[in-house]
Amino acid sequence: MDGQPTAEVIEQIRDIPIYRESVERGHFPILDKPEMARGFPDNWMTPRLAAALKAGEAEFVLSTGTNHARMQIIRPPYFLLNSYYQLWREHPDIAGTWEAGCRRVSLTTVLATEHVARVNAKKRGTDAALVPPLDDRWLDERTCYLNLRLDPALWERDEVERMLEEIRTAAQAHPRGWYHLDCSGYHLAHLLRKVDEYGLWDAFPPPASIIHAYEYTPVNVRRFLEQHFACPIIDLFGSTELGYLFFSDRRGRYHPHLDKMSVELVPVAPGSGIHHLVVSSVRNPHMPLIRYRSGDCVRTLDGTPDPAKISQFCGREKELLGSPHGPVAQGDLDRCVAEASSQVFVHQLQLTGTDEARLACTTFNGVPVAAAEASALERGVQELTGRRCRLDHRAHIPIGKSGKYAWLANGA
Repeated sequence: MDGQPTAEVIEQIRDIPIYRESVERGHFPILDKPEMARGFPDNWMTPRLAAALKAGEAEFVLSTGTNHARMQIIRPPYFLLNSYYQLWREHPDIAGTWEAGCRRVSLTTVLATEHVARVNAKKRGTDAALVPPLDDRWLDERTCYLNLRLDPALWERDEVERMLEEIRTAAQAHPRGWYHLDCSGYHLAHLLRKVDEYGLWDAFPPPASIIHAYEYTPVNVRRFLEQHFACPIIDLFGSTELGYLFFSDRRGRYHPHLDKMSVELVPVAPGSGIHHLVVSSVRNPHMPLIRYRSGDCVRTLDGTPDPAKISQFCGREKELLGSPHGPVAQGDLDRCVAEASSQVFVHQLQLTGTDEARLACTTFNGVPVAAAEASALERGVQELTGRRCRLDHRAHIPIGKSGKYAWLANGA
């Protein structure tokens, strides 16, 4: 399917330099990130955008760049936050916690916390504190950020106690003790393990709703969270430049949130069931993206390129691993791991040669998986990737400098 823009969309973008040639030709090719960056920002500049920048209605920001180069974009202030709030407000499973005025406590990367502290310091005309106090970590009247360490596996007792105290403060602000927990799935799983290790369950009030929205959440991690929380746990999929595009329900099924958007799926290779996500969006009026290849990959229920059948956001295009059976995505390895053992927490496939690999992994209880599960893991990875695999139990796998885990590494 060739998702050419409608006449209405073309009218909104025809004066943007990067699209002028496509408007004249009557055909819009797929837009990749290098082309977006070429000539930036002049290739996007119009009198309307220049006026918006001058008035503070548009701003330059960097994409999050999980494990890759960051990209400069232009968007309205609080663009991603407003997209998040809209979904929270409208979501059939958790709209009640928005309507009830719950505070939002965010447990994600320290980079996100530091960004909020810098923004608040800039507003005051000061430098951000090296260790920002709670007052500096409020994004707005509703949302505060907790994490002050890069690697959550290394949180110490005093840090966990501080975060739990800040969670209790948010809960106590609500007459029913409700709060909304926003998180990276990994960070929340680490917090649960630390609470258990230090015997702090009585100090941890349960959230009324949970959203994880910052990175791929493995099957075992989601299962671990569901074992500990009775409230709805919702996944959001989106990006800095696009906002949020899809949301899950509490049963894990995905639904579109394509306000001012359309989506097409393009196979990453002939015959592959993995598809590129290609998005056309005018939701961001300052940098509308037409047939933009986001770099994300998806699988569908039946392998067809039907966006209505998306069943999994399975990783990044740049991280696809070649195999004799075709490309392998992060989600494929994750499914393989989860089917063999529910005890694996963090896992990383380390390539140790042209036909060998090592699966480094930690477990939720810190104990190596049983021999039968270890054999199943090694066998499953070999069948999936075509590489002989050796399981390597670890007490700790360091998190990346972005505050996110890399599932694939060169381990030679």
